[in-house]
Amino acid sequence: MPVSERFQPETVHADLGDAFYDAVEPARFPEHLLRYRNQRAASSIGLDTLTDAEWIGHFGRFEPLPGSLPGPLALRYHGHQFRVYNADLGDGRGFLFAQCRDAQDGRLLDLGTKGSGQTPWSRRGDGRLTLKGGVREVLATEMLEALGVDTSKSFSLIETGEALWRGDEPSPTRSSVLVRLSHSNIRIGTFQRLLYHDAHDDILRLVDHAVRYYLPEAARETARERATAFLEAVGRRVAATGARWMLAGFVHGVLNTDNINITGESFDYGPWRFAPVLDPGFTAAYFDETGLYAFGRQPDTLLWNMTRLAECLLPFAPQAALQRVLEGFAAEFRARFAGAMLDRLGLESAGEAADQELTGAVWRFLAETRMPFERFFFDWRGGLESERRAGASPSAETYRSTAFAPVRSAFVVHAPRAGALTHPYFGRAAPCTMLIDEVEALWKPIAEADDWSAFEAKLAEINEMRAALSPG
Repeated sequence: MPVSERFQPETVHADLGDAFYDAVEPARFPEHLLRYRNQRAASSIGLDTLTDAEWIGHFGRFEPLPGSLPGPLALRYHGHQFRVYNADLGDGRGFLFAQCRDAQDGRLLDLGTKGSGQTPWSRRGDGRLTLKGGVREVLATEMLEALGVDTSKSFSLIETGEALWRGDEPSPTRSSVLVRLSHSNIRIGTFQRLLYHDAHDDILRLVDHAVRYYLPEAARETARERATAFLEAVGRRVAATGARWMLAGFVHGVLNTDNINITGESFDYGPWRFAPVLDPGFTAAYFDETGLYAFGRQPDTLLWNMTRLAECLLPFAPQAALQRVLEGFAAEFRARFAGAMLDRLGLESAGEAADQELTGAVWRFLAETRMPFERFFFDWRGGLESERRAGASPSAETYRSTAFAPVRSAFVVHAPRAGALTHPYFGRAAPCTMLIDEVEALWKPIAEADDWSAFEAKLAEINEMRAALSPG
């Protein structure tokens, strides 16, 4: 079947001109085995009616979607990688394949790739993605979405029949191509590249493009007002995502400036991990030897990255105005963190002071006791409404300790939200988790016997959690 009438194609990124991208050709793969198809996301943009053969045609062979971009665009950007500036970056194994509109809210969306072949920015890489890397990204995005994080969606994963050699996987290993659905592929590093080349007119064009299509709340009469409002709008979204990472116990692993986009949407998952306990020093990447991107340092890292974006806007806005925005980031993060805490616990706000008291009490308790991170939020969903459930938990003894007393006290004034505990998910013996040992256990039968049953069962379990945490 063709795309449905709900599909609304767009080509607006092409309007920026070829100073922002390179037209490229996709790789030709020897095989196309559809391993994952996100039908929920496809429905949101009117592509759910495609047959599997049509799906593979568009997302494995990259036949253009009707009315959208006529060919792939490898985007240009620079970035700080572990705080070292790299002017030799860009889409090296991916490209912008298509753009369209969300069928419900009309927001602009990108369909971008990972593992789709070499581009002018591949350096010495093969432009490919391992199948394990694709599986890991599907698991990360599904889990984060269920936990309320604004994340790119893993839209399609197709195994491509090539043997790849990698230093961090047993090789040769299987290959794949991934397609992501996200709200923007414009990164902080996109602006940094333009500043590096003193392309001030293009920076202003990109700001105006971003405000028009992604951040309309930043629209202002003058360029200086627009640039300041743009930084503030990006900061709000980045703070919201960062706060929800922390409440998910998530460590991104590579918070380089080319991995932070203007919509604040979490994307590009490499060595991610979920922390088993609240450990500020917990890292995801084996190569992060100094712990620069450790769990507890993520908020400061996001502010550092926002400062790099502010530097790109200095030609258009007063330094004092941009500095005020940056100084407000910490307060914005705290407010978003408190809101995310209430969402995770399914509680109503009891006012700013009470919400902050609860947030502090919970975080101190988790840090002091180092009890299983996800277990706590599962046990105490609904606050004191779950006291009997928590009393039957394997962590019940910890809840009877003096360390828990401030949390119990803070719960008193917070009422549970309607429907917070009605889903059968909360009758389970244990929460759904995604620790590294589980990820490896899901991959093992795929690698050894091409058995995808455990992977599919895990996705079903995550979907159950999503429904439980988002009632109605």
